[in-house]
Amino acid sequence: MFERLRDRGFDIMVRNHAEAILSVDFPAQTAELVDALLRVSIPAEELIASGGGEAKSTQRLRRELDQAGWRKHNFRIETTVDGIPLGDGTSHEIDHIRRAPAGTLALEIEWNNKDPFFDRDLENFQRLHGQRIISAGIIVTRGAALQSTMTLRIEQVLRGAGIADEAPLRAMGMKDRTTRQRDYVRRAMEAGADFPTAFARMFTADKFGPATTHWIKLEDRIKRGVGSPCPLLLIGLPPSAIAGPEVAPPDTDPSLFS
Repeated sequence: MFERLRDRGFDIMVRNHAEAILSVDFPAQTAELVDALLRVSIPAEELIASGGGEAKSTQRLRRELDQAGWRKHNFRIETTVDGIPLGDGTSHEIDHIRRAPAGTLALEIEWNNKDPFFDRDLENFQRLHGQRIISAGIIVTRGAALQSTMTLRIEQVLRGAGIADEAPLRAMGMKDRTTRQRDYVRRAMEAGADFPTAFARMFTADKFGPATTHWIKLEDRIKRGVGSPCPLLLIGLPPSAIAGPEVAPPDTDPSLFS
């Protein structure tokens, strides 16, 4: 079912018979999801934008899914006795759900959050599946190759635009840098790096660093059994999700530099 995604470089992992369930009970809904993901194209300049609220890159993906019929939903679960609520209800807000005659799919987007959000998502899926509310859970995040090339993509944007200092970056939506961030860039440039290289390393380490939501962090949770036995489809966005020329993954992930 996911060969088109794999051919485009997406990371795909299925657990607990999710592929069998999706192929038999949700073929049309899965095709909608695949088509929506293949349409995602994030301008590389948006990687630098860091204003308040949800990132434009996440908004783009949400719009694609919303237009395909995957809508936000808040599940409210309450215990009742003889029809009387006991007042111990819980809520589970899900980024996107898709209902079908055979059941309901739940999907969360974790483009760039703190990595403990994966625990929240997977544990929610586990509870909702255990109560027969959803048939499978899906998480979309940054793939391994996209994560490892993030610094180079940002450097590519700066170099291509001829940006040699911070001033033009404000027009791209970047918030003011902290003293620590400016000092890092200054020291790196004094040591021989140019501005695109120095800035890209610091910016990526801060915004898209190892403690954020990306494929390896998600894979770690799955290996530990978080979310089981809920059927799971896990999707990592590839470098091709970012518009513009792709760059080869480095031998060492530059986002780990500090």
